[in-house]
Amino acid sequence: MTRSTRRGGPGGRPRRTARIAVPSLLLAAALLFPRLLPNRPGNLGSLAETALPWSAVAIAVLLLWAAARGTRPAMAAALVPLVAWCALFVPALAAPARAGLGDFKALSFNVGGARTTPEAVAREVIATGADLVALEKVPVGAVPAYEKALAAAYPHHTTRNTLGLWSRHPLREVEAMDLGGPWPHAIRAVARTPGGDTAVYAVRLPSVRVRATEGFAIGPRDAAAARLADRVARDPAPRMMLLGDLNGSLDDRGLAPLARQLEPAQEHAGRGFGFTWPAPFPVVRIDHVLLRGLEATSTRVLPDLGSDHRPVLTEVRRTV
Repeated sequence: MTRSTRRGGPGGRPRRTARIAVPSLLLAAALLFPRLLPNRPGNLGSLAETALPWSAVAIAVLLLWAAARGTRPAMAAALVPLVAWCALFVPALAAPARAGLGDFKALSFNVGGARTTPEAVAREVIATGADLVALEKVPVGAVPAYEKALAAAYPHHTTRNTLGLWSRHPLREVEAMDLGGPWPHAIRAVARTPGGDTAVYAVRLPSVRVRATEGFAIGPRDAAAARLADRVARDPAPRMMLLGDLNGSLDDRGLAPLARQLEPAQEHAGRGFGFTWPAPFPVVRIDHVLLRGLEATSTRVLPDLGSDHRPVLTEVRRTV
């Protein structure tokens, strides 16, 4: 080996360039075509899709590496995933938040966690002015307290196990939906809203865990999401709103059967990523508002109100 090669001279430059260029181009491909990532073993494809916005951290590392030790070709290669990331996410980050008037407001809030009480939640919920309220992961023993605290503002309500739907307007055709598992994961009701009769789904899909033996354990959630997607596809209601904790990002392929049928409020009326979990420092959006026959005129993630999720408040108007 020559001295120039040992010291990183001309003979070592191609190797240094390849060490930076190869991961840079692979990362760019994963950003632009995430569905090409295999989901075995351990459902790594779904995990990567969930973490797509955070690929910015890997991009920053590649850029620093290229600047410190690379060549101009390596630096150019490191810029490729940055361009891909910007194309995907900058429009959402730069978009102004919408604040148009709608026909009614809806709130979705997973109230799990030990940092809040029914009375505190009720005060915050009522203060939002929401017409419809979906509460998820309600402790079964706390349901009567929630019913009492919300009764004056929301005279119409239904609860099933850990799910509750409260409304200022009459509810009918109430149905608890078994999506697999030990408890109902969804409630469907038709609400007589100012925007017309609307089928409302309050949802909490099964939780997701990262386990050493299984990797990204999403099987029960994906199965429940597929059953819910089938029910939504068969629902004849012209106007539909799905509120709830889907325990996943809409980029996750496991939620694709559901996401293909409904429009996400965040995509059309929100700003930024809209992360909701964990509440003290959210890193992923797993609480969603999905629509059919309705248009979001505004949507925003509210501050930490004491749960381990942040609530989502959305205003909508009818389109059909």
